[in-house]
Amino acid sequence: MSGRMLIYGDLKRRERADDLCQAIAARLHAIECRPAGLERHAALVGILIALGELAQGLADFEFEGRGADDLSPMHRAAAGILLDAARLVSQSWKRGFAGDMRIPKRAFARLRQMEHPLTLSIREPEGYAFYAVYPESYIEAARRSGLGKSTSVIGIRSIGTSLSAAVSAAIGAATPATVRPTGHPFRRQIAIGAQLRQQFLRDTITDFAIVDEGPGLSGSSFGSMADWLEEHATGERHIHFFPGHKGDLGPEACGRHRDRWATSPRHVVGMDELLLETANPRHQLASWVSDLVGPLVRPIEDFSGGAWRRAFPGGCNGWPPADHRFERRKFLAHTGDGAWLVKFAGLGDIGEGKLVRARILAEAGFTPPVAGLRYGFLVQKWVPAPIVAEGFERAEFISHLGRYLAFRARCLPPPAAAGASLSKLSGMALANTEEGLGAAAVRGLKRCIADAWRYESLIVPVDTDNRLHAWEWLAAGEHRFLKTDAVDHSAGHDLVGAQDMAWDIAGAVIEFGLSPREAATLRAAIADGCNRAVSTELQAIFEIFYLAFQLGLWTSARQLAPAVEIPRLEAAASRYAMLLRQRITGSGG
Repeated sequence: MSGRMLIYGDLKRRERADDLCQAIAARLHAIECRPAGLERHAALVGILIALGELAQGLADFEFEGRGADDLSPMHRAAAGILLDAARLVSQSWKRGFAGDMRIPKRAFARLRQMEHPLTLSIREPEGYAFYAVYPESYIEAARRSGLGKSTSVIGIRSIGTSLSAAVSAAIGAATPATVRPTGHPFRRQIAIGAQLRQQFLRDTITDFAIVDEGPGLSGSSFGSMADWLEEHATGERHIHFFPGHKGDLGPEACGRHRDRWATSPRHVVGMDELLLETANPRHQLASWVSDLVGPLVRPIEDFSGGAWRRAFPGGCNGWPPADHRFERRKFLAHTGDGAWLVKFAGLGDIGEGKLVRARILAEAGFTPPVAGLRYGFLVQKWVPAPIVAEGFERAEFISHLGRYLAFRARCLPPPAAAGASLSKLSGMALANTEEGLGAAAVRGLKRCIADAWRYESLIVPVDTDNRLHAWEWLAAGEHRFLKTDAVDHSAGHDLVGAQDMAWDIAGAVIEFGLSPREAATLRAAIADGCNRAVSTELQAIFEIFYLAFQLGLWTSARQLAPAVEIPRLEAAASRYAMLLRQRITGSGG
């Protein structure tokens, strides 16, 4: 039932191709002057990601015009420079980040070839932002695959654009093609133009390597490309998969795809094998962290998948719920001066942006101190303090929360894109309410949010926290409270995104059970800090949307959760369902 809950978004931004080309050219010139080492390598991977986004945007632009994926001069230029960058990444990784770096002159010519005043739709590669997907994992997997330079490499856009270049670079193959599966998420389809069709089918005996992150709930992106090859290719064809993990297809996979997945060769080197289990100290996450915070006194401790809750006093019975789908990889690094939280923040510009926000918040005393960023991992001081719980001084906390939210709105860089519109939030609320509470509740909800559209003009998107749950707060710091996990939820891959300040006020009301008077105090504190009033009517509508989103979030989390976690998830979902029903019927809240 929970499969119909709406919680995910589609992260896109609009960029001009000529602006991207000029910015990438400047970064390529600058990297040649940087000293060898991990930071130069991280910057190079950032360029690879930026080139992948450019190539994806151009390919999708042409796809929209043709209705199919095909070859073109623009495609060849983008694929060529992307492969050049992937070869440099592969060489840098193999050399342990040492040696000179020389950018091929043809790379700049190819950028000039793509420098057109086209407005592109860029989709953020989620694996680089959230799932600790490293292109070096695909490089290592390709090197161990036994595949040769005659392999036809195919990337699934979006992230497969740059990951397929990494595979091609590792095995010496030609520039990869990319495709955009379309249609229902569980039943994707492929459309191939004449020239690309000819390229795929010109040899009767060949290996195909299909490259993407995932698979997720269905694996239909991988499956749709393999279906096309099996249906159109003749002769002896061998299909190899380069996924992001070693697991099976998700529960929504069809039988044909599941059978193929079980019998086809899959080539995977996970993050743990790449950065934790490697014998090469230059490639070890622990070495990168120790260079930043000092020698580690014992091996880094995995705090992923809700393991961070082990730090809570009182045993697992008091643990809050954990949604493994949205849990970042995180570790605890122990030094002689204390412990540090090492959390995946993102590769390239994604991680750099989170570092900026983390430092701003930490320097203001709202979050734990920051040591720095080590190739995708943000390193912050681990503060062994109790979480905010019942019995804390509510007035003091509400005052602090007002200062914190006002500071975010006033001082953090503005979001790259606004979050979901009121229309999208309304659609989410209706879908999740029907799924969780039934048709009768939907009729009541429609009455509650009938005039929500009137408040669209009041919304001023800021870098909202979006995660104000009680277990996200520590009773520590110069202000007596510290916020954890504070740098990236407004840019997450759920559908909420960056919202008006009223969203966080609504979240605080729900999570801490604020009374109308306490909510008014919080609104006044934020208005004083930002010199902008917050609409009480918008806040009330956001409370309903917030509850519907949280209901969908924790209900759908059951799908892939371990059995031990399900009672906590059910308890959380039940609480939000009760509160949502009360808002709809007017019986409470």
